[in-house]
Order: sequence, then structure tokens, then C-alpha cells
Amino acid sequence: MNASRERTYGGRLVVDRLDERRRQFISAAIEVFGEKRYAASTVTEICRVARLSRRQFYELFDSREDLLLDTYDAIQQQARDSVVAAVADAEADDLPGTVRVAMAAYIDAVGRENRRARVAFVEIVGVSDRVEAHRDAVRGQWAKLITELITSVGGTEPNAVGNSELATAAVIGAVNGLIHHWITHESRPPIEELADVLTSVLLAVLVPADGKPAGAPASA
Repeated sequence: MNASRERTYGGRLVVDRLDERRRQFISAAIEVFGEKRYAASTVTEICRVARLSRRQFYELFDSREDLLLDTYDAIQQQARDSVVAAVADAEADDLPGTVRVAMAAYIDAVGRENRRARVAFVEIVGVSDRVEAHRDAVRGQWAKLITELITSVGGTEPNAVGNSELATAAVIGAVNGLIHHWITHESRPPIEELADVLTSVLLAVLVPADGKPAGAPASA
């Protein structure tokens, strides 16, 4: 760790103060980007909402885009944590039930508050090539988590319809597309209904119809 981050100021470690400010800026970004939109926002406005200075902003971020990425990552990490916790409490060996629980946890984590959802599904899209590459990397992390979930609960790796990479991408696209539709319409079905639809999509695309791994013998 950098020695300057190990110093204390006002009785607190500098690293702790910086982490707290980062959280304040991320909270402000969710408010500003989610309400005014990313393209129309300014560093000055973000600092005003965070109640911090521009100097403090540039101690942590080089640009608004850096803050956008940090904010997106924070939302995604909270969603992953929610999914992992929900799956840990789900009934073992019940793949459909576990997937449904995981879907509901994800939808709740990213969609429970409209501004968070707008950052995660609207404001992050098409900002720059760098941001698009980052989104692609995050989708890869979710693809890995989905594979691990099916393998650990179902006892076999996904037996995707067609190309496994494309099939997983299709599932992720369906999840994000449906949640985006959900958050942008005034009439919102319960989260449980979305979870049911998305569970059906995932199982249909990534799990064989008979629940057995590819090459397993048919039952007599």
C-alpha cells in the first residue's frame, strides 16, 4: 500500500477517508446520473450532491467516466453478492428453484431503485469504446457465475443449445433486456413474475430438457 494512504489525518487512516469519499461520490453519481443522465451531468454537480470538493473528486477519479465505471462496478458487485447469498440459502439439488431465487435476488439488487437501474442498464450504454469493453468484461464475469451455479447445483456443466458462449450471452441479454423493459414502464409486474420468466429462459437455453448432461444414457 502507498505510504501516503497509511498516514492518519484527524485520527483516521487516509485510506479509510478516501474509501468513505469514494462511497459518497458513488452515491452522488447514482443520484445525478440516474436523474439528470450521465451525458448532461458535470463534476461540479456531482461534488455538490456528494458535499465534497472538486479537489477531492480528482484525488480519486480522472474523469466522470472513471466515476461512472466505479459506480457501475459497485452496483454489479452488490448484485453478485446478493445472488451468491441467495443461492447459499437455497435448497440444495433444486436447480430450477435455485435459479429462480438467484434471478429474484439479481432483479431486486439492480432494480429496487430506479436510479440504480438506470445507471446499470441505460446510462452505461454507448458511452465510449472503453466503457463498452468494460461492460463486456462484466458480462463475462456473470457468464462464469452462471456456469458455476448450474454446475454446483445441477451436478453438470451447462449443455447449451448450440454454441455455449453464444447461448450464455443470449441468456444475459434476455435478463438485461427484460429488466430494462421492466424499469422503463410504469406498470411493473412483481419481481417473482420476472424471475419465473427468466428462469424458464435460462433453463431452456443452458440446461438439457431431460435435466441430464450431454451424452447421459436415456432412462429405460
